Amino acid sequence: MTQPVPPSTPFEASVPMPPIATARFAIGDVVKHRLFEFRGVVFDVDPVFANSEEWYDAIPEDVRPRKDQPFYHLLAENAESSYIAYVSQQNLVADDSEDPIDHPAIDGLFDGHVPGRYSLRREHRH
Repeated sequence: MTQPVPPSTPFEASVPMPPIATARFAIGDVVKHRLFEFRGVVFDVDPVFANSEEWYDAIPEDVRPRKDQPFYHLLAENAESSYIAYVSQQNLVADDSEDPIDHPAIDGLFDGHVPGRYSLRREHRH
């Protein structure tokens, strides 16, 4: 009969591992917000919330996202301006408009566009 293998450290036995969230979008993907009228291109992904508590608390409670999901940094645009946005996965969907994003930082990070996707410049790949 096989004996159970004890954890290699006491820490492993006492701290449960959080669930692993899978990012739905990748760097270069063009997305839009589910609730608000803006769209953008993903330039970074946090596996879970990694912004300040002040930023999080400023979101109205009835639309405040869970922290245990990927959050995306976007080069974003709306009808009035371009800006950087930080958005939870639950609030994003793929943008199917095929239009490019109009943001001044696009050319510094990306070097090509096909509908729905930008190609990261070689010097930013790792």
